[in-house]
Amino acid sequence: MFNNFLETKTTVISKIALFVIPGFVALSTTLISCTSISNTNTADPKAEPVGAKTINFKTKLLRIGYQSSGDLVRVRGVLEKRLEPLGLKVEWAQFAQGPQLMEAMNVGKIDIGSVGETPPIFAQAAGARIVYLAGRRLGPNSGKGSAIAVPKGSPIKTLADIKGKEVVFQKGSASHYFIIKALEEVGLKYTDIKVLSMPNVEARGAFIEGNIPVWVTGDPHLALVEKLYGARVLRDATNIGTPGGYYVGTREFAKENPELLRIILEEIDKNGQWAEANRKEVAKLIAPVLKIDLPIQEIISGRATYRIKGITPELMKAQQSVADLFYNEKILPKKIDVQEALLTPQEYAAITPPTLISEK
Repeated sequence: MFNNFLETKTTVISKIALFVIPGFVALSTTLISCTSISNTNTADPKAEPVGAKTINFKTKLLRIGYQSSGDLVRVRGVLEKRLEPLGLKVEWAQFAQGPQLMEAMNVGKIDIGSVGETPPIFAQAAGARIVYLAGRRLGPNSGKGSAIAVPKGSPIKTLADIKGKEVVFQKGSASHYFIIKALEEVGLKYTDIKVLSMPNVEARGAFIEGNIPVWVTGDPHLALVEKLYGARVLRDATNIGTPGGYYVGTREFAKENPELLRIILEEIDKNGQWAEANRKEVAKLIAPVLKIDLPIQEIISGRATYRIKGITPELMKAQQSVADLFYNEKILPKKIDVQEALLTPQEYAAITPPTLISEK
């Protein structure tokens, strides 16, 4: 399982621990046939447009994983508004970070979720039956919300100074890839640092107390320690060369629910379009959910990216390079082929809305 690869120092919150089952457990989601609401009643504001075909879904419940950093799709309820009139319920499950989310997916607790570029690679190496559904669209501010940080007053002045120091981050997360690439820039190797794996939700308090010399983290934690505690950034993730994050799902769910996935991805991207045009409104929505002061949340929302893009050969080539890096660094025990975590071109055509194809 993933714990063998990640060697996490501490146990995650009890809600997540329930998902960690020794050994590989086959996915066992029960699928129920149902039919969407008829499109004949145009007086019903919830009805689909006249002439739209009846869609047959294989499930009545969509289970989505999200991370402790929050999820605007969940906060705005856009999927519920679109899917509940079609007879589907939406169930959300929160996880500390991407590796914990992927483990829950592996044991059949969730159907889809959003993670960085690294967690799917470790999940695939552990034998999870996952597929890439869509990519995260990068923007001009991509990378500014992730950084290698040190406490205020730290004697560490440059990235090269972290040689021999303890560096804290969640193994198997996007931070894992980030630190390796950043070390390369200053002529250091991964073996030149002392790695301690810890989820952001646990590491933040230790960093604030001065017990973590170097922390690789991202928003909202990064913005909080910068603005409230004077943390210094040695290097943010700008121009790191990442393929970005993904929406990932179980292979069974993707193959059995293509029309449902098309609706989901369409709504997620429409939500992203709205968010990138209304960043101050996003901050007002998210700040009370994460219990963050509005000015700090405005910084977070201002440098976040919200839109998604379709899966392409070019994107997967970049993802393969990330997987190869982990193998070459002897972090992954075996070489993986990301092509094995893809659908067929015909299946991608069925799940991918036109907006994800036409816009880069």
